[in-house]
Amino acid sequence: MMRTYHCFWLLFWAGQPHQTFLTPLSKRTSGFPEKGKVLVLSGNSRQDLHRSKRSWMWNQFFLLEEYTGTDYQYVGKLHSDQDKGDGSLKYILSGDGAGDLFIINENTGDIQATKRLDREEKPVYILRAQAINRRTGKPVEPESEFIIKIHDINDNEPMFTKDVYNASIPEMSDVGTFVVQVTATDADDPTYGNSAKVVYSILQGQPYFSVESETGIIKTALLNMDRENREQYQVVIQAKDMGGQMGGLSGTTTVNITLTDVNDNPPRFPQSTYQFRVPESTPPGSPVGRIKANDADVDENAEIEYSITEGDGYDVFGITTDKDTQEGIITVKKALDFESKNLYILKVEATNTHVDPRFLYLGPFKDSATVRIQVEDVDEPPVFSRPAYIMEVKEDVPINTVIGTVTAQDPDAAKNPVKYSVDRHTDMDRVFNINSGNGSIFTSKPLDRETLLWHNITVIAAEINNPKQSSRVPVFIKVLDVNDNAPEFAMFYETFVCENAKAEQLIQTLSAVDKDDSYSGHQFSFSLAPEAATTSNFTLQDNRDNTAGIFTRKNRYNRHEMSTYFLPVVISDNDYPIQSSTETVTIRVCACDHRGKMLSCNAEALIHPTGLSTGALIAILLCIIILLVTVVLFAALRRQRKKEPLIISKEDIRDNIVSYNDEGGGEEDTQAFDIGTLRNPEAIDDNKFRRDIVPETLFMPQRTATVRDNTDVRDFINQRLKENDIDPTAPPYDSLATYAYEGNGSVAESLSSLESVTTDGDQDYDYLSDWGPRFKKLADMYGAMDSDKDS
Repeated sequence: MMRTYHCFWLLFWAGQPHQTFLTPLSKRTSGFPEKGKVLVLSGNSRQDLHRSKRSWMWNQFFLLEEYTGTDYQYVGKLHSDQDKGDGSLKYILSGDGAGDLFIINENTGDIQATKRLDREEKPVYILRAQAINRRTGKPVEPESEFIIKIHDINDNEPMFTKDVYNASIPEMSDVGTFVVQVTATDADDPTYGNSAKVVYSILQGQPYFSVESETGIIKTALLNMDRENREQYQVVIQAKDMGGQMGGLSGTTTVNITLTDVNDNPPRFPQSTYQFRVPESTPPGSPVGRIKANDADVDENAEIEYSITEGDGYDVFGITTDKDTQEGIITVKKALDFESKNLYILKVEATNTHVDPRFLYLGPFKDSATVRIQVEDVDEPPVFSRPAYIMEVKEDVPINTVIGTVTAQDPDAAKNPVKYSVDRHTDMDRVFNINSGNGSIFTSKPLDRETLLWHNITVIAAEINNPKQSSRVPVFIKVLDVNDNAPEFAMFYETFVCENAKAEQLIQTLSAVDKDDSYSGHQFSFSLAPEAATTSNFTLQDNRDNTAGIFTRKNRYNRHEMSTYFLPVVISDNDYPIQSSTETVTIRVCACDHRGKMLSCNAEALIHPTGLSTGALIAILLCIIILLVTVVLFAALRRQRKKEPLIISKEDIRDNIVSYNDEGGGEEDTQAFDIGTLRNPEAIDDNKFRRDIVPETLFMPQRTATVRDNTDVRDFINQRLKENDIDPTAPPYDSLATYAYEGNGSVAESLSSLESVTTDGDQDYDYLSDWGPRFKKLADMYGAMDSDKDS
């Protein structure tokens, strides 16, 4: 028997096993399937299936997603050939969603879906079914597995991988140039129908761009798109499923396309001629002006290199490129001279540094302009004939000797006369002077090469008519040497001779120096002075190498007879004129051992030439010790001295004034000032002592009994005066204590005008006239007020 329900059908058998054929629906339908189409259920498609152990079977079920009906969605029916219809069997369902998503009628075997299914969440459900005996609970059929597949419907629109795409292409690109590829995905089943078949189309961006419908590749569709005309484009691409047919779902995305720059625009000068003016005094390297060629391109495609190609100022002016502004900066290369040339004409060329060969057909990527530079005349300072002067002079020349001349001229056409002077900051000693008219330099003081070899001075040349126009030049003066210094010993010679010395024994070698300069080298000669040549106990031998040796003339010397010998030596040079000097060698006689080592000499200066004697050192040490003892005793006496009062003179009399800086409102004003402070002696600090000494014993001040009911301040003051008189700690000199006591009353009473406001009647101020001329002004003022009231 065969049963068909909804979109699935099942075949069940009863009795003995036999062949079974069953096929699924050939297409989706909402009604019953077509009859007569069966599928053979067997383990081998070429052989019939014979069942011997199980007597019920079913095929897989199919169920549409997104069911919108109000009742449960019917899936299919399970039936066993053991079911006699008496309710003895019970059908059980297990697996994916069993009992929750899928339920089965345990009596009839009907399967239903309780919820709306979504294939994109789960496309296949695997369940297991079994028939058991109600009474025994034992299965009458083995558990079998079946599948419920969810058929897809078109319920998902295509979604792009990005909400916004950004792309860029070079300007002037050919038609069909790849821009970017967009991709959209559809969550529907791509294996069933056209629900997931996406087709791309362009909604915005034509006629500049196009899109391939199947791949989503965006390409250029218009030739020669120029960035300088339009740089940004916004393209909207649509992706539609169902192959783009009617009823398909769609999604869109935005593609922002930017045209990048290429070098398709040559530089162009906005004007053909430029004019500049420059003073002739402009130093080399200074800028003259700026020119700029415009280029519509950007970044490196707009980089320009400027050069001077022609003109009569090719070697006088130069041009460089400002990399930040792409301007050409014209600068001065050489010094300008209005008198020589006052107008230069240059041809300047601007060229792109990065040229794209693809666009050479658009023309040469360079432009040229003419630059006219006018040199302006300025009043220039004098110009020296040389940048520096070197002069030589002998050191023995007399004063006012001319050693050289400097020359300067006014380069202007006026040729103003020039005067010369020496910058005294460079010649503080005024060794040289200059003739202000002709520039001749002469000496004004004697020269000495040995003191200063070079003199570096500065000469100033200024226009007489305009002294501010001046220039300077260095003058280097070398002092040449003359033989004006005699040779002398290289050091101070003080030697000794042993008492047991033998004749012809060398005791000292001498050398000499000369401050003068010798071009051929110094040659010194040594000899004994004539007065010592025959009488001296020593001889001198000239070694002919600028040294000489002193030898003994006799055997043995006696220090008791002669302890010191002074040997005069004459040193001469060989320059012209010959200079000579007499130097003295000190020779002391000392006791020596057999090896010639000195043991002692009569003079201690030989051993300690600059030292102090032992007696002097002992005397200095004793003075230091006495000084230290005196300081220590003085400090000890100061500690033990009894401290005395700061004021010990009887003639020193001082006033002690106690000031109370409290300005109150009078005796009647009890709010601002508490008069009880004066009336209460206990409110005053009793522990006040003299501050000019440290008291040996502290006397507590004796106070008399104070009457608390005393309301008269005068009594209080008298009481305090009496206390001070009998106070043993009072100072030994006069002390003044003041107490501001006004009294019990006043004849004039209060002169304040504040109380006059509170009175009800008019005041009579006639009595002010009786007070004398000092109150005349006040009487006139208040008398006039009374007159006004009466009127």
